[in-house]
Amino acid sequence: MACHTQPDEGRKRIFEGTRCEDSLPVAVKFTAKTENEPYISLPDHPRPVPLEVALTVMDNQGPRCRHIIKVLDWHLYIMVLERPSPCVDMHDIWEHHGGLFREDLARYFMWQVIAADAVCCSREVFHRDIKMPNLLVNTETLEVKLIDFGCGDLLKSSSYITYSWTATYRPPEYFEKGEYYAKQATTWSLGVPLFRMITSLFPDSSDIGWMDRTLAFSPSFYTECCLFIRGCLKSDPERRIHLEETLFHDWFKVS
Repeated sequence: MACHTQPDEGRKRIFEGTRCEDSLPVAVKFTAKTENEPYISLPDHPRPVPLEVALTVMDNQGPRCRHIIKVLDWHLYIMVLERPSPCVDMHDIWEHHGGLFREDLARYFMWQVIAADAVCCSREVFHRDIKMPNLLVNTETLEVKLIDFGCGDLLKSSSYITYSWTATYRPPEYFEKGEYYAKQATTWSLGVPLFRMITSLFPDSSDIGWMDRTLAFSPSFYTECCLFIRGCLKSDPERRIHLEETLFHDWFKVS
């Protein structure tokens, strides 16, 4: 395999490469072994596997989801991943659009993101870091792929008390109670990037106040869009739209 490096931050490195047998573009991701690296067991594998690798492999088991990055090969600390081309991360596209997406484009992107997350949950994977830099977009087809499970964990019904994903996406219950639940926090983390896509800002406390009190926050968008964001960004996690219902929201039925 021919490779050239594109170093990632921290303990991980990513190499662009080409598979020799068929010239397929690939990405090779190396994760350095550390003392605190979490491991879990995978069926049919003789030894525990680093958590990020295991979660990525788990999301590739079963019927293929084209909105999740595909693992072509792996071995403990190394993953060979598909490298779509031409492709950039969604944040780059967002900046190219001046830091604002049209509502129809934001809706098309979000539908794919939610579809990917639904598959994650069905395979007991909690991605825990859904944001524009972790979404690859094919610049010709606008197909989205969810990447980077380095902040993820196994999905569980009990609460989590540690926080290991991007600070601006933290749900308010983590500040208030020091714990959160996977699906409620994921719903929140879907609302944050969408809010940013169409306003160019991260929601602050005054914005969340609008979400809790009113039916809409901007006349520039369809009511269904405002209702969807409002349903995701409720400060009370019990009042948020259920994660399983997000894909069937009326906003995705707007032609």
